[in-house]
Amino acid sequence: MNDWHSWAAIIVFVGAYALIISEKIHRVAVALGGAGLMLAIRATDDHSAFYSEHSGIDWNVIFLLLGMMMIVGVLKKTGMFEYLAIWSVKKARAKPFRVMAMLIVITAFASALLDNVTTVLLIAPVTLLVCDRLGLPAAPFLIAEVLASNIGGTATLVGDPPNIIIASRAGLTFNDFLIHLAPLSAFLIVVLVLLCRVMFRKTFVYDEDRAAEIMELEEREAIRHPRLLIQGLVVLALVVTGFVLHPVLHYEPSVVALLGAGLLIAISSAETGEVLAEVEWPTLAFFAGLFIMIGGLIETGVIGEVSKTLADTIGDNELGGSMTMLGASAVLSGIVDNIPYVATMAPITGDLVQNMGGGSDHVMWWALALGADLGGNATAIGASANVVVLGIAERNRQPISFWQFTKYGLIVTAVTVVFALAYVWLRYFALA
Repeated sequence: MNDWHSWAAIIVFVGAYALIISEKIHRVAVALGGAGLMLAIRATDDHSAFYSEHSGIDWNVIFLLLGMMMIVGVLKKTGMFEYLAIWSVKKARAKPFRVMAMLIVITAFASALLDNVTTVLLIAPVTLLVCDRLGLPAAPFLIAEVLASNIGGTATLVGDPPNIIIASRAGLTFNDFLIHLAPLSAFLIVVLVLLCRVMFRKTFVYDEDRAAEIMELEEREAIRHPRLLIQGLVVLALVVTGFVLHPVLHYEPSVVALLGAGLLIAISSAETGEVLAEVEWPTLAFFAGLFIMIGGLIETGVIGEVSKTLADTIGDNELGGSMTMLGASAVLSGIVDNIPYVATMAPITGDLVQNMGGGSDHVMWWALALGADLGGNATAIGASANVVVLGIAERNRQPISFWQFTKYGLIVTAVTVVFALAYVWLRYFALA
């Protein structure tokens, strides 16, 4: 970190982060401008930015988003989201808190089977329609769902991209994640529902007239293109199956999503131009810029230095190490997107585990996963799902500011991380 490139990269990243927080300049412009500066000061180069698996744009994330956005674009034409919106509101008797609780549970469960980004892409359109029907602000519901997606995604190997990285490095299976993290994830969803009851209490205004109107609606009338709906659901089911069978088939989620999008457009009557118009291109551009900026920090050794400092602090103390790993990972994943953070930290964690003689029950890996996944809720750019939902909200003229998301995200992160620390201590040390 004595190289001037390192300090220049830090200045660029901190400056860009400050501008994103201030919202004086659009976050996409800031991300792309910051990426350009990282290339200009040679903190990274074109090869590293575009081709490096370690420090470049994560094309798996970009193309996963692209493929799922195209599938969602086709499904929007069918009226499926309107159907689900009316159905969910009627099931909850049009009571706002019941609706939010239902959406939180559905989102968390779906995020465990899919990945959290795919889940919010499917749930967000339903939420916007629900809130429109009930005359409620969409932001609290969307924020609650993002928080639920990151917590629910913690439960399984495929639920959150960092988990896939950790499983690959540590040799963990789908069942390992279910056994060790799913119980805590389920408990934290209950905690989240209770927190949302308090955090968003002013949102839950019951409108009897709107409720009566919705209860009289027939949701089946919302379906406009039954044939297209069947085609879309079949393809979506195939894509979900591909995600779940990732450990067996070894197809990356991005490949599965693109194959699904291509198949759906090929067999359906959907116009390619209309489908592409539904893609959140600004969100994809933001991710590309963010990945390049973080790549600059990786290439100049900044993130590596932070990781090594953390490793030196931990030493061979497994209890203290796992607590430190979980807490520090939660903080760092809230600042830097949790995908590149885990990619950088995984090999260092592997060395730590070896120094500790292999560790008990992979506790260091579980601490890294919990810190990265739960810490992603802390800020608006802590996890991919956060950025996607902010883009969807902005496109639908219901923007969510950085601080509007973060003030709730920080509360939920602090509470869930405390419970996670207690869980790790009890399960792997106190009761072991």
